[in-house]
Amino acid sequence: MTTSAAANAPLGSLYVVATPIGNLDDISARALNVLRSVSLIAAEDTRHSARLMQHFGIPTPLAACHEHNERDQGGRFLARLLAGDDVALISDAGTPLISDPGYHLVRQARAAGVAVVPVPGACALIAALSAAGLPSDRFIFEGFLPAKAAGRRARLEHVKEEPRTLIFYEAPHRILECLQDMQAVFGDERPALLARELTKTFETLKGMPLAELAAWVAADSNQQRGECVVLVAGWQAPEGEEAVSSEAMRVLDLLLAEMPLKRASALAAEITGVRKNLLYQVALERQKDV
Repeated sequence: MTTSAAANAPLGSLYVVATPIGNLDDISARALNVLRSVSLIAAEDTRHSARLMQHFGIPTPLAACHEHNERDQGGRFLARLLAGDDVALISDAGTPLISDPGYHLVRQARAAGVAVVPVPGACALIAALSAAGLPSDRFIFEGFLPAKAAGRRARLEHVKEEPRTLIFYEAPHRILECLQDMQAVFGDERPALLARELTKTFETLKGMPLAELAAWVAADSNQQRGECVVLVAGWQAPEGEEAVSSEAMRVLDLLLAEMPLKRASALAAEITGVRKNLLYQVALERQKDV
């Protein structure tokens, strides 16, 4: 092929292909067709993915694309794409780029004008959310928390008052201390769910307040094994007296003893900065209790 002909040759496509997170039946017919038809599969771990390819009789060659070589080897895959070859990107399990490698390759491909085609399928965080019974209309995915306790608690403090459902991945050897830190930061009663070994033989989905969930995992070492997703209910703003600081309540009580309710609420709002309507409602409740 001449240089000009090569320049005019169509580009290949990069297919971002989701693979099963456990149950092999979860792979889609489209994913299988793509993996069979591309020229090369960029895999997070070629040894791991070789077993999947053998299971489905897919002879397509594999090449490593993991977090340690992705920046260096991305050019290798990009060269194949620019030469017109189709390439599939897969991770060890689930959807690539979701706490897995692939971001740099996808970014390079898009910058070069290569079509990036998603082939959707299994994703642990979405599977867990769909069965958790926690609000799913708005949520945030935090991925893996820092491995060390200080960093982990600092990150949890950062999202302590996040109102959306929180989703985390966690390693099995850290799941207990992770739940204990969540209990310490979010409180004993915050609803949570542990989704473990999703789609596998020992799949577990256990939902309860954080204090109970941490105690349950501590009492059963089997729950400290396998792939873990932790979901925590979002923060809810306190209502009534719980929303007013103890100092604001002290000021309100002192004023209520000396003046009418409406005036006391307005003056307490000026002194403390708490909303007047909220203080008025709290004052009403306190008068009912007298």
